[in-house]
Amino acid sequence: MQDQKGEFGISVKNVFKRFGDFIAVDRVNLEIKAGGLAALLGPSGSGKSTLLRLIAGLELPDEGQILLTGEDSTYQDVQQRNIGFVFQHYALFKHMTVRQNIGFGLTIRHLPKKQIRERVENLLELVQLKGLGDRYPNQLSGGQRQRVALARALAVEPKILLLDEPFGALDARVRKDLRQWLRRLHDEVHVTTVFVTHDQEEAMEISDHIVVMNKGKIEQVGTPAEIYDHPATPFVMTFIGPVNVMHRKREQVFIRPQDVVIDLTEGAESTRAVIQRIINLGWEVQVELTLEDGQTLMAQLSRDNFASLGLSLQQEVFVKSKDSRSFCLDYVI
Repeated sequence: MQDQKGEFGISVKNVFKRFGDFIAVDRVNLEIKAGGLAALLGPSGSGKSTLLRLIAGLELPDEGQILLTGEDSTYQDVQQRNIGFVFQHYALFKHMTVRQNIGFGLTIRHLPKKQIRERVENLLELVQLKGLGDRYPNQLSGGQRQRVALARALAVEPKILLLDEPFGALDARVRKDLRQWLRRLHDEVHVTTVFVTHDQEEAMEISDHIVVMNKGKIEQVGTPAEIYDHPATPFVMTFIGPVNVMHRKREQVFIRPQDVVIDLTEGAESTRAVIQRIINLGWEVQVELTLEDGQTLMAQLSRDNFASLGLSLQQEVFVKSKDSRSFCLDYVI
């Protein structure tokens, strides 16, 4: 993940962080390209938010080193790191207007009023809030407040932008809109950005690279396509996207629902199955099947494919997989 100049926006070297008996970050090594957008993805307790706070300087590592744009920032305080930080719950000043909130960081730096005014107006346009500068936070929607928070973080021209589940408090449709907007915004400003999420779709849609974390360690780093198509571990395979887990002797076989093929006649390598449930989601149809050995398999079909097969409950069919991945049971987490 190195850029053409050989510089990294963020380098995390053998970082370790413990809270009492709990190991939150366990010997993590990570490099994020300058100007890149990376997602820290994992379940609750995986260490992703702690790693973000270590990068921000809100926590200090017990061991290891953190470099920001090539500078050792391991024990620098937050102010020295020139970082923009956006929280899930906006953290806007309720008694300040949108303009005042965005310009707050510039005001406490005692920049000239004209410079602050110009910077704030540019940011209002950048985050698509032009005309709302005189409103207060309670007069804005949740999505608009989060845009204000992002504009405030960008106002001080940070070298690193960190977002801790920035869309977690918003409803699904607003989250979807803001994800697309954030990607476009990043393509304009090109600031090195890291955001924490437990939403796989969010990470896949926004980021250049995904860092999958589990139990304080990094399981895999890669592009969304690499993570999905070539998972390095069973955890990554099961965490990124839906998957069927089949048990065979001393291995587990992982099959994506879209890789399950349903036929009406027996063919090479096909297995007999019975349809137990049909879930019509409009844009696709999910079919739950029971195999002869009692294991359950979920298939994902297009509407046209489902209609052409004419499937019904309790129907006997034959299934096979277009693609699968196997992991030895000794390796399964």
